[in-house]
Amino acid sequence: MAHLLRMPEVSANAAEAVLGEWSLAELEPFVTDDSLAVIETDKAAVEIEAEADGVVLKLLVTPGASVEVGAPIAVLGEPGEVVADMAAMLAELGVEERTPSRPAERRDVPEPPAEGRSAAGAGSGPQAASGVATDATPEHGRIFSSPLARRLARDADLQLADLTGRGSGPGGRVVRRDVEAAIETARQAGKRGSASAPPPITSPNGAARRAASQDYLEEPHSRIRRAVAERLTQSKNTIPHFYLKAVCEVDGLMALRAEANANGAVKISVNDLIVKAVAAAHRAVPEMNVVYTESAMRRYEHVDVAVAIASQRGLVTPVLRGVDRLPVTAIASIVREFVANADQGRLAPSDLDGGTITVTNLGMFGTAEFSAIINPPQSAILAVGAARPGVVVRDGAPAVATTMALTLSVDHRAIDGALAARWMAALVSLIEHPLQILI
Repeated sequence: MAHLLRMPEVSANAAEAVLGEWSLAELEPFVTDDSLAVIETDKAAVEIEAEADGVVLKLLVTPGASVEVGAPIAVLGEPGEVVADMAAMLAELGVEERTPSRPAERRDVPEPPAEGRSAAGAGSGPQAASGVATDATPEHGRIFSSPLARRLARDADLQLADLTGRGSGPGGRVVRRDVEAAIETARQAGKRGSASAPPPITSPNGAARRAASQDYLEEPHSRIRRAVAERLTQSKNTIPHFYLKAVCEVDGLMALRAEANANGAVKISVNDLIVKAVAAAHRAVPEMNVVYTESAMRRYEHVDVAVAIASQRGLVTPVLRGVDRLPVTAIASIVREFVANADQGRLAPSDLDGGTITVTNLGMFGTAEFSAIINPPQSAILAVGAARPGVVVRDGAPAVATTMALTLSVDHRAIDGALAARWMAALVSLIEHPLQILI
């Protein structure tokens, strides 16, 4: 029986959300857990998955539209269901006939060059009208795929024509799981796709545009990029930042990690140990585990720590819950899952809410030290630099040790300098005596 798919509340207390793209076309069947649509919030892209098998009878909203939570966005039916009179069905469901439901071109995604698209992909023919994305080459002919599959392939520098065999979707259509399998196969083989996607072309509808002088290329901001810009601008304009810097010796930490990885099934990183040390420092100095609000100071019982991830879709900061109670191996597994979900747009809004401090690490890029902007409404962010050999003084004599620079950005409304200094001293002590982290 036909029923309405409504816009979910993908972010707490949100009144509306943006329909990023449809993963399926009208009259296309789907099975349980298939992606129906991608919803964009101010923090991430979230997939709506099917709760049961069925078919898409009618799409009511075009991609890019902002829709109130609870408003109908599509009509779904039972498997094999066909509706002869769509207008009568919509009237029965209490839905007014809307503008044509053909999914609009994504404004924040560069359009493939004309020579790389079929007529349907260019916006003509029945496939384009139904929103089915295609990828065509002279050797392979037309390849049908979902918009999400195309985006994942493009992000991974894969061409759909390079995928072996038919897609696992209806009628051989390439869907998300096919691209994910190809990415994993390429990763295991130690190589990426056969060729990079060609550069964007001039497009009047908001896609990437090259200036007449050919000196630069304009790419319209994605929703996530705009949200990051707005939040960080708000942070710098409204939160009085101050900064503390420290340098700690990490030879013991590196030795502990090497021993753990030599004997453990789950590999841990230096950053995993830093996240655990931050939670332990919050336990040692609980006054740091707070968030400032206009009416009161919120003091938290458990330690939730956010981890900055530079995903293929933009910067995100998912939150690990109760880090003070988690073993380091669990932290490593959760962070690894966050990274994968961030790249694939699968982070849930609940993954991005909460926490009192963020850990951001650029050490793997060789950055010696840096300062970071607080992620509101949190009270602090710890910037971690690279571990490098350096000269330290021990018992009045110079010695060589591996050192790491830490920079703590602090909200002065919630935390004063002396408190932040006590916390930083506790963190340095934990890192330099790493067995304390595991207690």
